[in-house]
Amino acid sequence: MDLPVDEWKSYLLQKWSLLPKSAQATISIAETLSEIFLHSSSFLQSEDERFLNRLSQGYSVGKDPNASCFYREEGNRKFQEKNYTGAAVLYSKGVSHSRPNTEEISLCYANRSAALFHLGQYETCLNDIIRALMHGYPERLQPKLMLRKAECLVTLGRLKEASQTISDLESNVTERPTPAASPFQILQKNLCDLKMKIQEKENLPETFLTAVAKDFERMDLREENEQIPSASSSVQLRTDPLKGRYLIAIKDILPGEILVKEDAFVSVLNPGEMPPLHQGLESRWDTRITTGDLYCHKCLKHTLAMVPCHGCSYAKYCSQECMQQAWELYHSIECSLGGLLLTLGTFCHIALRLTLLARFENVDKVVRGICDEINNKDIHLPGSKTLDKTFNYSQGKREEISKTVETQIPGCNIDGKYENNYNAVFSLLSHTENHSPEHKFLCALSVSALCRQLEANNLPALTTDPKAEMTPDSCADLNIWAVAMLRHLLQLQCNAQAITTIQHTGPHESRMSAAERQQKLRSQYFFDCSCPACHCEKLRTATGPRWEAFRCNNCRALMQGDDVLSCGNRACPERISRNHLVSRLQDLQQQVGIASELLRNGKLEQAIPWLLRCQQDAESFLSAEHAVAGEIEDGLARAYAALGEWQKSATHLQKSLQVVAARHGPSSVEMGHELFKLAQVLFNGFAVPEALNAIQKAEDVLLVHCGPQSDEVQELQEMRSCLMDWPPILVGTQKDSDP
Repeated sequence: MDLPVDEWKSYLLQKWSLLPKSAQATISIAETLSEIFLHSSSFLQSEDERFLNRLSQGYSVGKDPNASCFYREEGNRKFQEKNYTGAAVLYSKGVSHSRPNTEEISLCYANRSAALFHLGQYETCLNDIIRALMHGYPERLQPKLMLRKAECLVTLGRLKEASQTISDLESNVTERPTPAASPFQILQKNLCDLKMKIQEKENLPETFLTAVAKDFERMDLREENEQIPSASSSVQLRTDPLKGRYLIAIKDILPGEILVKEDAFVSVLNPGEMPPLHQGLESRWDTRITTGDLYCHKCLKHTLAMVPCHGCSYAKYCSQECMQQAWELYHSIECSLGGLLLTLGTFCHIALRLTLLARFENVDKVVRGICDEINNKDIHLPGSKTLDKTFNYSQGKREEISKTVETQIPGCNIDGKYENNYNAVFSLLSHTENHSPEHKFLCALSVSALCRQLEANNLPALTTDPKAEMTPDSCADLNIWAVAMLRHLLQLQCNAQAITTIQHTGPHESRMSAAERQQKLRSQYFFDCSCPACHCEKLRTATGPRWEAFRCNNCRALMQGDDVLSCGNRACPERISRNHLVSRLQDLQQQVGIASELLRNGKLEQAIPWLLRCQQDAESFLSAEHAVAGEIEDGLARAYAALGEWQKSATHLQKSLQVVAARHGPSSVEMGHELFKLAQVLFNGFAVPEALNAIQKAEDVLLVHCGPQSDEVQELQEMRSCLMDWPPILVGTQKDSDP
């Protein structure tokens, strides 16, 4: 979803291919972003806009009472299945499609409060009860809602409020005409049960927990940077005419040290996998859960209790405050464009939002400052008076830029201090000359279509005055901001951070070759990496990495060479064909696979001898740190652990640890997982000092990669508590009995 949907992208690329060669050449050699935009946008025709409009209508982003009823009924089905999370999300979809102050929205809020109650989210449940009542929840149904409110208050220990709610509810029930006997009796019984709970809680000492463990502990910078308020003192800000602004390390950095802690200047929730463009009602009302259903569209906080925008069904927020802030900053303009923005993709959405946020800063001053600083040539946009020199990217000017980088870094104030503002974002390099002509054409026409829609909707102008209305005189400003949006759209490939999931592993020299790493960097960031890891890998000796190396069967030294390997020990005459060793390695891997299958099937008596033979064979021609040798040791460790032979298991795990450390490093997440296994084995074997040592090492590594609330860290802490609580006599007896 970063770029436009496939249908629009294919449509524009086909349009590009049909352009006259002279038009393609004009756009390809254009030196400024303004030229690219003006030449490209001139080819946007009314039939193109109609096609884009049809695509945009494929997304259900408006209010629809029928959809609200549909989602509420689907939520009821999930609720009956006790899938309370799924029910809450579907009720939220119903809320989003409902108009304010209607019975339908009140029913969705009330039903969602029930799901949240069963999920233990009592405060959030209370908020939904208040919302249901505020939007006109039917009076005939209010007793069960108030009973739920009282239950929440009792559970939260707010006993006075609970007592008052029950008292009001009792008065309300007795004043009503005689209700149906069965529901009335159930209600009376529930009220009596609640009264008993209040009495029991009032007799208990006040021992309530005051905090709940968070997903991650608060992380702070060790020492703040004087030049960059949001960065560690371990780094320094630099700039380069080809790479732009970047950080370098000026001190040794500890594993897990926070280097930068800064709020994003702008963010847009990536919708993730959106439903396909609908052809009928069933596909229109999709029940799948997407990212947009789970995270606030303003602060990105996870929530099951969304507060919807009053004007559209797509934008959802975690609170009334977030909804109001979003409306004032940008959503008042974005609201009517939801389907179009989903069609054009997240990058186009971010580019628009950037320009909307820029209205709240002194942008004229920012742009004039950049013009004076870079001294680009004039653009001469029609009607433009103040932003003439902004958008040049020509290579010839790069030399002029490089002469000024020592005096001022783009994005910093006159004192050289970095500021998180529009100036800092605007000054990021767009690498326009590196993007393909057809990609620039696609981006320019997408921006042009968006701006035409802004103009057609008579939305507020993109000027430095957020309250300004769209007028004919503002068209020149709209062209200027269109060029700004195009700049941001091209910047995003190199400068956006898209967080879709937290991964414990990523690009690393031990997982990805230098050629593959460099190709990825070149395609996305347009530069060739010359870091020590990449440089050393190119110059690596003929032995290859240790986890792939062969060794001499005579003297155990590592073998070197290409097609024919010779012993690294000059005194040893051993020589052997690489193909022969590769063939032996393939045979060994096949044997290890057979042993692993025996192990998976629980045939330990057969698996262990098989693995021991593999171990003996590996020792004759593989380095001790070879990946296959580590796989064998890990298999033996698992086999002995299954038999309860903890000391033997620990011995093999120690050898496996050596392989993991050689390949991935002593602070890698792989090392953390292996240390976790060692801690478990030593714990089960009552080897207390050794287990405590392994627990500490594993925790130190996993805290950096996974955080304090990960399952592995939690289990390590539980093991430590158990070991510390064991009686000394028991510990000593168990240790003495170990073989």
